[in-house]
Amino acid sequence: MTNYLSDMALFVEVVRAKGFRRAAEATGIPSSTLSRRIGELEKSTGLRLLHRTTRKTELTEAGQLYFDRCKRIVDEARLAHEQLGEIMAQPTGLLRASFPVDFAITYLAPLIAEFAQQYPGITFEFDLSPRKVDLVSDPADVAIRMGEPEDSLLIARKLTTFTAQLYASPDYLARAGTPRVPEDLAQHECLGMLKTNSWTLHSSKVTKTVAVKGRYTLNSVGMMRRLAALGQGIMLLPEGIVLDDIAQGTIVPLLSEWHGTPQPVYALTETRLLPARTQLFIEFLRNRLSA
Repeated sequence: MTNYLSDMALFVEVVRAKGFRRAAEATGIPSSTLSRRIGELEKSTGLRLLHRTTRKTELTEAGQLYFDRCKRIVDEARLAHEQLGEIMAQPTGLLRASFPVDFAITYLAPLIAEFAQQYPGITFEFDLSPRKVDLVSDPADVAIRMGEPEDSLLIARKLTTFTAQLYASPDYLARAGTPRVPEDLAQHECLGMLKTNSWTLHSSKVTKTVAVKGRYTLNSVGMMRRLAALGQGIMLLPEGIVLDDIAQGTIVPLLSEWHGTPQPVYALTETRLLPARTQLFIEFLRNRLSA
């Protein structure tokens, strides 16, 4: 039974690493040994679990079903082991997280540094990407995302809510004029996200949707901030992402009584059974972001 459970754990590592070579690097076990152990597991189940080629390793249909069950068993066993040790000691181990690029660099980096100083036994592996993360197959313990979660199967913990404001550079306003009401935005260069041709703005009692246009549409908040600072137009972004730009005076707020639709920030996990380090990280961000 001990070898059986151990082989299940190795199988999960191979799938998560998307191949024997990367799994060998992660576990310190030679690829040949991993291959032999998975082969023994396939013999014991009587089913082919992996399609192996020289270029990639993929799950069979049976392998996918087996992985879904094994992963939960392995995670719960690891969690039980870790929590026993963490009752008496500081949390340790690798914390793997996925963040939106600009939000992480601008807003989360100082918080992460503070958390790391508080818990020196934790190491970190970060994926800074706007892509949708598959927490079942990707090696991430938690994903921080802005906006309502698309995947209802994930566990979503709300961290805070950000509200977007309008900003532009002093150079742009000197050249193009300052909008006084939302309708004025239709006559300005607006830096819009891809597939967005209108902005919904709210005041204390009124909501207005304004058609916007401009020479630039893009999917990078960092590029949008840079273009705005260079006088290329007006942008609608949460204040938390542009704090450095405001402090440096490269952009200034506009129409301060108007704001965009509030946008929630969530920590997404695949399960409620989390290692102590992941639980602590989520709670730390929630406390700091909501302060």
